[in-house]
Amino acid sequence: MPIALLSLGSNVDPERHLRAAIAALRKRFEDVVVSAVYRFPAVGYTGPDFLNAAATVRTDLTPAALNDWLHALEDAHGRDRSGPRYSDRTLDIDIVLFDDAVLGGAGNPGSGPGQGLHIPRDELRHAFVLRPAAEIAPDWPHPVDGPSLAQLWDAHPDRDTEFERVEGFDAGASG
Repeated sequence: MPIALLSLGSNVDPERHLRAAIAALRKRFEDVVVSAVYRFPAVGYTGPDFLNAAATVRTDLTPAALNDWLHALEDAHGRDRSGPRYSDRTLDIDIVLFDDAVLGGAGNPGSGPGQGLHIPRDELRHAFVLRPAAEIAPDWPHPVDGPSLAQLWDAHPDRDTEFERVEGFDAGASG
């Protein structure tokens, strides 16, 4: 079965929403591995800090079906897609990588079920995605650029920044 690398984030009651999302992933998918949870400043707007993590899941779903399932999970947690792209989020889960797939779609990546799915996600260039992803999947090669996630993180301008690790999450565990 394919493996998907997911980015998880929240800045509205983030501990509650991330815990619930991780529990839902473990209930639905096999071989779930979750990174540590880190605190990152909001990107693209001024707002509360986000808690971010990454997870890998072994899935029987296609990328589009997985994206739809993740959108339903976000919606169940009160995700509001009517505001600006950069805004507060109860829950934001994106497929960053899906095996070695390269997918591009028309439209906004967050515009609705199955619409505009882009893999690999551009957000992989941001520390809030790359730092936790490289922690749990360091040898995963970028399907377009080639370097591994660990190599990308080692070359990242924020590599030496100490991002706060949020304790109390069961990071690294499979389920």
